Parts: sequence; structure tokens; C-alpha cells
Amino acid sequence: MKLEKVLTFTDAEEELANLLTEIGMKRNVSKVLVYLANTNEATSRDIERGTDLRQPEVSIAMRTLMEKEWIDSRESKAESKGRPVKIYSLSKDINDIVDIIEVEKEKEINIQLKLIEKVRGLIAE
Repeated sequence: MKLEKVLTFTDAEEELANLLTEIGMKRNVSKVLVYLANTNEATSRDIERGTDLRQPEVSIAMRTLMEKEWIDSRESKAESKGRPVKIYSLSKDINDIVDIIEVEKEKEINIQLKLIEKVRGLIAE
């Protein structure tokens, strides 16, 4: 049996994932994002173990992060025969990603405030 090192969340990382979830990010996406922010690169299997998510959950989260262009992937030959292993890393610094999230949330808030103004305008008539 070979010994492997598995990264797990600290309390601070768990809190960060929780905060990202509270501001609207899906739980699995936030966990994968936090995991990748704290490691240079990882395979899907590493992410599954470190985040305590199942393979389909990781795949869906990775698809979301790829669509946002927040992660990069590359392939590495497997140690044995079979499919190459995908290795993932963040394509942007986590601080830049938080800045992007902030801008998105500000836009959402402004849209909601404009709708409230329209409601008030209709009520006043």
C-alpha cells in the first residue's frame, strides 16, 4: 500500500467556503475554489478527497469554474496504462476572483434597486 498525503480544509478554509456559499456561490463550487486556492495544482481525485465531494459533484463544480475561466487544466500521463489524468489549477489569483465576484454582486444589487424604484413609481401613481 502506498502512503498519500491528502489536504483537508482548515477551519479558516471551511469558513471561506461557507462565506462564498452565503453570497450565492454553489456549495460544491465554493469548496473546489477554496481547495484550488490553497494548492498549486490538483487532480480530480485530490479534490474529491480534500473537499469530501463525490466525483460527479467535483465534475459539475469544475465545469462551472471552467465556464468562468477561473481554472486551467492540463493532462498528465497516468502512472499505469489508461486515460491521462487531468491536473487543475487556478488561472487567476484568488483575490482577482473575489474582485470579479464583488463586481457581479454590485451589478445584481443595482438591478434590484432599479426594480424597487420602478415598484415605488407604480405605487405612487
